[in-house]
Amino acid sequence: MKSRQDGISIASSPDQAKKADPDASLKNSLHKIKHIFMIMSGKGGVGKSSTSVNLAIALAGKGFQVGLMDVDIHGPDIPRMLGLSAMLDLDSEQKLVPAAFSENLKVMSVESLSINKDDAIIWRGPMKYSAIRQFIADVAWGDLDFLLIDAPPGTGDEPLTIAQIIPHAKAIIVTTPQEISLADVRKSISFCKTVKMEIFGLVENMSGFVCPHCNEALDMFGSGGGEKTAQEAGIAFLGKIPFDTKMVSCGDQGVSFQEKHADSAVGKAFLNIAERMASLVSGR
Repeated sequence: MKSRQDGISIASSPDQAKKADPDASLKNSLHKIKHIFMIMSGKGGVGKSSTSVNLAIALAGKGFQVGLMDVDIHGPDIPRMLGLSAMLDLDSEQKLVPAAFSENLKVMSVESLSINKDDAIIWRGPMKYSAIRQFIADVAWGDLDFLLIDAPPGTGDEPLTIAQIIPHAKAIIVTTPQEISLADVRKSISFCKTVKMEIFGLVENMSGFVCPHCNEALDMFGSGGGEKTAQEAGIAFLGKIPFDTKMVSCGDQGVSFQEKHADSAVGKAFLNIAERMASLVSGR
C-alpha cells in the first residue's frame, strides 16, 4: 500500500521503495551530480535552512548548476524562503520536475507536493527513508555541479538516511557561538565520524551584530566558539556569518538576500564559503 500526500505517490516502506525506486535509478541520478553536501546542525534555531538557501544561491550565481533538496520532512521551510509555492509536475518519464528558483537553481521539498501547506507530515522512519530515496532517484535533477541537502536538526532518521544512501556526501555543520549550541554541534561531529561522513567544515552563524543606529558591534550569542570547536575537532572552519535582521525579512518574503544585499557582510561571508566549495570543481 502507498501513502499519498495530496496527489503525489510516496512509497510507504523501504521494501516498496526498492520496487518503485530500484538501485539503478538511484545510482543513475547520483552519477550526474558532482558534489553533494548535507547542511546539518546539532539543534534547531541556528539558521541552518537560511545557510542552505544562501549557499545554494551563491553557488548558482557563480554559474554552477545547483540542486537544493529539503529533507526536513516535518518542517520544510525552503520553498517559502525562496518564494516557491507551485505544485511539482511530472516529466515524460514520470519523474518529478524540481521547482526552478532560477536558471541554475532547482529545488525539491515535500512541501511542494502538498496542496495545503499547513498540513502536518506525520510519518515514521520507514516513510521518511522512502521519500528521501525518491527525492533523489525519482526527481529529474539532470546534471548538477552541486546538490545541497538541508537536513533537520539532530542526528535522526533523515541525516542517517543520507549517510546510508549517499556515502560520498560531505557535511557542513552550522552552529551559533553560544555553548549550548556548541555542545549539540559536537554531537553532530561525533555522528559524522561514526557514520564515516567527511566533514567539509563548520560555519558559525549569528556571529555578531552591528547596531544600525550606533554602529557598535555586539556579540549577542558570544564569540569565537565555533572556530574554537572546529580547531579542537580538527575540522575546517568555514567562516562567521554575522546576524542581520534583513535576513529575517527576506526569508519571510521569499526574496533572495544574496540578490538584494550582495555587498553586505553576510552576503560576502556566504560568497567566501561558496568559493571554498567551488574550488572542488576541476577547472574553476
